[in-house]
Amino acid sequence: MLLNKIRPTFQLARNISSTKAVLQVPSHDDVDHGGEELRLAPTQMGTLLDIGSRKIFNPDQDMFRESVRKFLNDEIRPQQEEFEKNGEPSREAWKAMGRQGLLGVNIPAEVGGIGGTILDEMIVMEEMAYSFCTSPAIPLHSTIAMPYLAHYGTKEQKEHYLPLMTSGECVASLGITEPDAGSDMQGIRTSAKRDGTDWLINGSKIYITNGWLTDCCVLVAKTKPDAKKAAHGISLFLVDADTPGFHKGRKLNKLGLKGADTAELFFEDVRVPASALLGEENRGFQQLMQQLPQERLVTGVEGAARSEAMFEITRTWVKQRKAFGRYVSDLQTVQHKLAEIKTSVAVCRAFMDQCMELHQAGLLDNEMASMAKYWATDLENKVAGDCLQLHGGWGFMWETQIAKCYANARVTTIYAGTNEIMKELIARNIVRN
Repeated sequence: MLLNKIRPTFQLARNISSTKAVLQVPSHDDVDHGGEELRLAPTQMGTLLDIGSRKIFNPDQDMFRESVRKFLNDEIRPQQEEFEKNGEPSREAWKAMGRQGLLGVNIPAEVGGIGGTILDEMIVMEEMAYSFCTSPAIPLHSTIAMPYLAHYGTKEQKEHYLPLMTSGECVASLGITEPDAGSDMQGIRTSAKRDGTDWLINGSKIYITNGWLTDCCVLVAKTKPDAKKAAHGISLFLVDADTPGFHKGRKLNKLGLKGADTAELFFEDVRVPASALLGEENRGFQQLMQQLPQERLVTGVEGAARSEAMFEITRTWVKQRKAFGRYVSDLQTVQHKLAEIKTSVAVCRAFMDQCMELHQAGLLDNEMASMAKYWATDLENKVAGDCLQLHGGWGFMWETQIAKCYANARVTTIYAGTNEIMKELIARNIVRN
């Protein structure tokens, strides 16, 4: 089977010999570390990206991270410029990620995934950020769309779709946003009406990540328009891209994330069988709410990692760039700004690791996930602006990585629920009696 070829790649990555020793900290007789190895924080390492820090990870995961980093930098990063020009990644890039065992990492092996932990999955997300690879849009595919199938799919749905998604043969998308319904998911108009034993779907979606290349869309549609509450009349469907009546509109020309395909999707009398229903009828909104904490956590994880990466490329830049007869890094104002950025990023990292640890244990709630998303993406935008400023005029040139980071960061406070909505969700618990 195809999956039998993929999983060994993941296991090999977990067992290869690392070229970087796991950090060993001398223990003292008067200090009890509970029998566990003490690992330093990223801010105590040579760079924030050094492998071997952070107590939530272990040496096996360090080795996995090293293999992921090498693959992304050797194989995927050099293609980013081409993906930007084309407005989409190549199909081969998706398949290469699949062959490497980097898709569906946290999806259980028994249903067609790789069978790693959520922390293993987060390593892939972080390394995508560290290598400045925004395409293919792996986070949407692996950590947002695939879990709906893993949690709510029938045995037949899982057996059909998940192995193909894990291999990169089937690109997944999530069809929620509409022209008149963004963060307010209850306002969607796309409908699914029964027609005999089938469903007829009509409507449109917009800003759909992976939309141009998508092979299967996890679609949100109204199935009970007369429900007393809109949330009680929404269902999820699996709609294949080759289904008659499913049309892909234009690839959208975005401010950033230019290498990731984002498209409009149209559904005109799309007929799907009863077996296309994902989960329970009219329970789609509840299913979405159950999965949103992970989506928001992943968005925060990416934001924190990109902030670390931007800090490091900026540190390198100011130490090489000269002005007024000396290096830019010798200027006190620049040193103070770097100190501010590093401190902010370090504080964010501590909170993000706490959230990941809680999520690994199944204890992350929607409030903390909302905090993670809003705080990390707000910080990402601030760091992007500060780091671009330290690059001077070069930072305004699209050829520089910081310019792309600045453009890419802007949408992060909007997707996965706007940061204003995140604050509303956080505030509910604060003022609740």
